[in-house]
Amino acid sequence: MSGVSRGWLIPLMLVKYVLGGGKMYAEKRLSQRLKIFCMFGLIPLFAFSAVVIIPFAMGAFMTLTNWSGLSGGFEFTGLRNYTTALSDPTFWNSLLLTLKYVVFTMILTNVLAFGIALLVTGGLKSQNFFRAGFFTPNLIGGVILGFIWQFIFLRVIVYMGVALDLEIFSYSWLGDPKKAFWALVIVGVWQSSGYMMLIYIAGLMGIDKSILEAADLDGASKWQQLLKIKIPLMAPAFTISLFLTLQRSFVVYDTNLSLTRGGPFRSTELAAMHVYNEAFLYQNYGPGQAKAIILFLIVAIIAISQVSVMKKMEVES
Repeated sequence: MSGVSRGWLIPLMLVKYVLGGGKMYAEKRLSQRLKIFCMFGLIPLFAFSAVVIIPFAMGAFMTLTNWSGLSGGFEFTGLRNYTTALSDPTFWNSLLLTLKYVVFTMILTNVLAFGIALLVTGGLKSQNFFRAGFFTPNLIGGVILGFIWQFIFLRVIVYMGVALDLEIFSYSWLGDPKKAFWALVIVGVWQSSGYMMLIYIAGLMGIDKSILEAADLDGASKWQQLLKIKIPLMAPAFTISLFLTLQRSFVVYDTNLSLTRGGPFRSTELAAMHVYNEAFLYQNYGPGQAKAIILFLIVAIIAISQVSVMKKMEVES
């Protein structure tokens, strides 16, 4: 779930409970419920509409016109912008590259985060210190993070590779079209794994200890407890973590901008950067906005499918 949607979850719940006559309030009259709604939910809902709903609707409307983003007038062009977007090979290349990026970052981030969560909940000394240390990269902004790792890839790793005579690290990965992609993956995993670690820690701490004690008395090994008890009971944590990782990876832009700027030769231009460049750098606003809508639909379909599948697994477990 994105930061915006998480921030407006409370006012939307208020709308449901207040106007729907939920158990949150005992008032039965509609006027009383409307008064409560205006006090707590109207202003956040108005701000959410002004910042998210209205701009999205206007953007979707502009995909049906030839507005350049600068001129005052426009004409309706129908679905021409969408056909232009779908016939652009560079857009498809960026989508395929983004899908590849999403797959690797989603798998590596969650495997690493779950492993760290197991480590810092297993009675390790100073485990709170390690939790804070692993979470710290998530607090660094994507732009700053990209510049930090740009220095590491250009200076530190190259220096160590030359000093240790390791050919794979003796030159900057950011200048290699094939290895620059993996540099993006490394930075993405390093940034997100600490945040997902907290979700897995919450899931592990929520498991009833009596279940693990009973399994231990029955002779179950630590590995069996992990596979048969912990992982099935943590299905909700996996659902949330996979969703957040998928959403973050699909719309990553800041790290892509500061680390590689889409280079070399547009070999690391992910979908979000491609949409921005198309609309604002190349001033093809209509096709660029159409590509943004297409990207939104792809992310929405994949995210909803992922959550639906994981929810079924939660029920089965």
